[in-house]
Amino acid sequence: MQTRRQMGKSTEERSTAAPTFRIIREVYESTNAHERFEAELDKALEAKVDYIIIEPPRLGDETGRWITVGNCLHKTAVVSGLASFISSLIWRDRPIIAAPICAVSLFCTGLYTVSWNYDPCCQYQVFVESDEEILSKLPLEDVSAPMILGYSPNTKTKYLHRSITLFSAAFCAWQIWRSYK
Repeated sequence: MQTRRQMGKSTEERSTAAPTFRIIREVYESTNAHERFEAELDKALEAKVDYIIIEPPRLGDETGRWITVGNCLHKTAVVSGLASFISSLIWRDRPIIAAPICAVSLFCTGLYTVSWNYDPCCQYQVFVESDEEILSKLPLEDVSAPMILGYSPNTKTKYLHRSITLFSAAFCAWQIWRSYK
């Protein structure tokens, strides 16, 4: 578990210290084991531990898909926002080209903001680590087929993708207004 002192540390200081982790074990002690697994995952996400190791395959798959869809929405919003802005610059007299691309960016940003923005799971990525030093610090010996989530704060990227979307929407709206003037 992460201590208060570790929470205040910068990213560099956290990476040199021993990583914090939480293991969600696949132990079926009752009929509502999946709900217990989800509750353990929620506690680990809110604690912002460095690594979450998920043993239950169903929970790991659901969590991985949730993170993948959020990443897809985020990247689609950024790429379509940039494409809208660039097409607005290239075809200044044809806002009809940039408007649908901008609508895609607005839709993806809105959906991400409503569904993923306040979810603590969006600050984790499905972890694929090749650094043997970090892997050696995690207790993976007695874990069967784990899904590993790694913490990576995404505040700056969220502001970047919102800024790109809003800027491209404002530019597209100005271009449409100018063409009908």
